[in-house]
Amino acid sequence: MQTWERSSPSRAKIGVLGIPYDASSSHLRGAADAPALIRKALHSDSSNLWTENGTDLGAADLLADAGDLAFKSDQSVLDEIEQGVSSILKAGLSPLCLGGDHSVTFPIIKAMSTRYPDLTILHFDAHPDLYDEFNGDRYSHACPFARIMEADLATRLVQIGIRTMNGHQREQADRFGVEVIEMKDWNDEFLVTPDRPVYISFDMDCLDPAFAPGISHWEPGGFSTRQVLHVIQSLHAPLIGADIVEYNPRVETPITGMVAAKVLKEIAAKMLEAHDKHGH
Repeated sequence: MQTWERSSPSRAKIGVLGIPYDASSSHLRGAADAPALIRKALHSDSSNLWTENGTDLGAADLLADAGDLAFKSDQSVLDEIEQGVSSILKAGLSPLCLGGDHSVTFPIIKAMSTRYPDLTILHFDAHPDLYDEFNGDRYSHACPFARIMEADLATRLVQIGIRTMNGHQREQADRFGVEVIEMKDWNDEFLVTPDRPVYISFDMDCLDPAFAPGISHWEPGGFSTRQVLHVIQSLHAPLIGADIVEYNPRVETPITGMVAAKVLKEIAAKMLEAHDKHGH
């Protein structure tokens, strides 16, 4: 993965941006440590950079590493994330962001919506993250999709893996027209078939803790790694950006980092298909 040089042309198609921020976490801190460890897992000698569809992510510098954002203050975080993603888009790259807690998705989508006003978000998570506020914080990692939908930043929001719905969040889902497929209703033949660009927001706790124990909120009964890869690989719409969030490396050994890197590779492969087929 080449280093992104803002002043020089790049053959890359995807810009990998680390967002080491977890101050909006409601339970445990630690997700800010994740971007560096996901990169380490991606380049681990225990695997390689080939994806399952036969793409060599190490060839021709397809991925450009834009490094990690360095925040000036907690008050400027939202703006700095939005600006960081905007700079990647202006360079002609599709952003693949490494969180961080899930609060980072709101400013990412603010940047994405300026380029893609008809965006569909495919949200993998154990939690809907639709609270109007959580513990007095409207920008908590429990709230990003309420902020996104009330600002009309996405045309469609599809949530899968959900298994913690409460009454308030059901009301919020109805209010915003969110398509929630709870884990109890999951069918492996499910396919997302939007007719518009897709952005994936991938919370690592969509996976059952048996597959990804390095998370802050353990919610049994989630996806297997194979199931989420199947959903990603089955997309038939252009994938124009993604984030991978809520990996907490302080909780366990690097198993979850390797899972995050695997998810990154398969998302990148699908994003590259969109570049080749649709020019996004």
